[in-house]
Amino acid sequence: MTQQIDRPDDEFLDDPYFESESALPPNAVFDATLLRQSIRALPARHPLLFASHHTVAEAMHAMQKEHRGCVLVTEDGSAETRVLGIFTERDVLFRIIDRGHNPTRLSLAEVMTREPECLPVEASVAWVLNKMSVGGFRHVPVVDRDGRPVFVVSVRDVVELLVDRFPREVLNLPPIWGGDVTRAREGA
Repeated sequence: MTQQIDRPDDEFLDDPYFESESALPPNAVFDATLLRQSIRALPARHPLLFASHHTVAEAMHAMQKEHRGCVLVTEDGSAETRVLGIFTERDVLFRIIDRGHNPTRLSLAEVMTREPECLPVEASVAWVLNKMSVGGFRHVPVVDRDGRPVFVVSVRDVVELLVDRFPREVLNLPPIWGGDVTRAREGA
């Protein structure tokens, strides 16, 4: 049932957008406080780190072994030095395979994205979503005040957070889309 709202323009009174939030079932409304939470609320993993002289093949093997979509390139391949670049699964497709390069002879320095956009550890979840949406990124490096890598946030991490926060709405669905629709059956 639509709640009546005092508005001078009555043509929108039946629009479900104007229903009160209290009329909706609990947990059905996205809680904006989630967006203000620390980036540390995300289930991010430690970054895979390499130096720029390492080969693309080495990075690809690590990505495959750890089921990751990117590696970070630092000055010496450790977490003690600042981030210089990022190498992602997209780079494999568009900078390696598409151009016929041999990944065993190609260094990360030749194909990485230099000076990637990073977020500080003090950033919020909203900033991660902003970087991913506006920048079109699937992975966002998170760094300390000196630009050293702390962790990497992937789209998968954001999805895991949403599933964790809204399990009833996401996990309690029928096994197939449209499976909750009653269908007439023929036969005995």
